[in-house]
Amino acid sequence: MPTTRAAARAVLRLGAVALAGSLLAACGSGTSGTASDGAGGKVTLTVDLFGSFGYKEAGLYAEYEKLHPNVTIKQSDTQDEADYWKSLQTRLAGGGGLADVQGIEVGRIASVTQQQAERFEDLRKYGADSLKDRFAEAKWAAAAGKNGEVLALGTDVGPEALCYRTDLFAEAGLPTDRAELAKRWSTWDGYLDLGRQYKAKAPGKSAWIDSVGSLYSIMIGQEKERYYDASGALIWETNPPLKAAWNASVEASRDGLSAKLDQWSPQWNQAFAAGSFATIPCPAWMLGYIKGQAGETGKGKWDVAPLPGGAGNWGGAYLAVPRAAKHKKEAYELVTWLTAPEQQAKVFTAQGNFPSATAAIAEVAGTTDPYFNGAPIGKIFGDAAKAAPVQVLGVHDQNISQQITNALSEVERKGLAPDKAWENAKKGVANTLG
Repeated sequence: MPTTRAAARAVLRLGAVALAGSLLAACGSGTSGTASDGAGGKVTLTVDLFGSFGYKEAGLYAEYEKLHPNVTIKQSDTQDEADYWKSLQTRLAGGGGLADVQGIEVGRIASVTQQQAERFEDLRKYGADSLKDRFAEAKWAAAAGKNGEVLALGTDVGPEALCYRTDLFAEAGLPTDRAELAKRWSTWDGYLDLGRQYKAKAPGKSAWIDSVGSLYSIMIGQEKERYYDASGALIWETNPPLKAAWNASVEASRDGLSAKLDQWSPQWNQAFAAGSFATIPCPAWMLGYIKGQAGETGKGKWDVAPLPGGAGNWGGAYLAVPRAAKHKKEAYELVTWLTAPEQQAKVFTAQGNFPSATAAIAEVAGTTDPYFNGAPIGKIFGDAAKAAPVQVLGVHDQNISQQITNALSEVERKGLAPDKAWENAKKGVANTLG
C-alpha cells in the first residue's frame, strides 16, 4: 500500500497479483454489533498501519463509527514500512503493545504464513471462509497458512504505471500526451533515452527520476520470479531479469538521470512539491502519496501513463488480527468491512489504492482523477492489474529488496563502483538471512 508502503509500501512485496476471475456482485458491507468490555458498551479498536492505507482519507472510519455507535477507531501510523515491521516483530515476540488490527505489507505475508502463523488469529473461526470469492485467487492464497488458516484479508494491490509532471515535460520540449508517451517509452530503453533528452533541457535543477532504487523496484515488479523460484530456492544472485533491472538502474545513475533521493526520506517528500524530478514509477498507491506531498499546488501538473516494458505489480497489503489483540471478534468485523468491495472502491476513488476485491475492480473501471489531469486511472491500473504476473513470494522478499536498493543508493549518492555495490548487496543479504 508503499509503500514501504507508501508508502509504501514498498515491496514491498513487490507482490504481483493477477486480478483475473469472474466479477462478483458486491458483498454486503454491514456487520453485526460488537461485544463490549468498556463502560456503556463502548469499544475502542486500535489499528496500526504503515504508509497510507487511505481509510481516514476516504472517510471510512467515520462511516463505520456511525454504523456502529459503540465503536471508536484509533489509528497509528509509521511512514517507513521497514521501521513498522521491525517494531511489529518486537511486539509480537513480547506479546504486548499490539493493536487489534495490524497491517501487513505483501512482501512480508510469506513470513507471516510460514513463520508466524501462531501469532495471528485464524480468521476462519469468525467465518472468513465465506469471503474467499471476494478476492482474486492469488491474493487470497498468499495469506493462507500451511494448514489452510486464513491469517489476513487483502486490502489493495499495486499495478504499475508511470506518473509524470506535464509542466516540466513541456518546459523541456517533450510531449505531454499520455498516449504518445506510452509509445515513446514502450520499452525501458526508450524511457531512459527520453530521460537523456529531458536532461539536456531540464528546467531548473530537476532530474528525470526520483531515485534509481525506485526504477529497480518498478522493473523487478514486472517479473514472476525475482528472489525465489517456485520451489522456494533463492535465485536472486543469478536471476537474469533482476540483473537487468540492476544494470538499467546503474545506467540511469551513470547518465545523471536521478535526483538521488532516498525514498520516504524528508527530502524526497519535499521534492514532490518542489518539482525536483519529472517522473516517478507509480504503483496505484503512489497516487495518494503524491497528492499528500505535492498538495493543491500540484493539481493538474501530474499525469499518469502506462508503464514501459509491460505490466507489473509493486506493493499491496493485508489486514491481520494478532492473537494478543484485545478485541479479536470486533477487529475481524472491522477488517471484513474495510476489505469489502464497496470500501475498496471508495479507497481507490479517494486515494488511488487499487482494489484486490474482484467486484470492486469492475466498479472502478471508469474512474478518472482530476488531480492527475483527468487520467483514466481505472483503466490504466485495471489493465495493468489484469496483465500483471502472479509472482512467487518468499519469506525474505522485502529484506532482499531493501539490500539491493541500499546498494543502488551507494552507487548514485556515493559514487561507489557498481561491482563493489553488488558485493555489498550480497553481504547485506547474507547477514539478513543469517
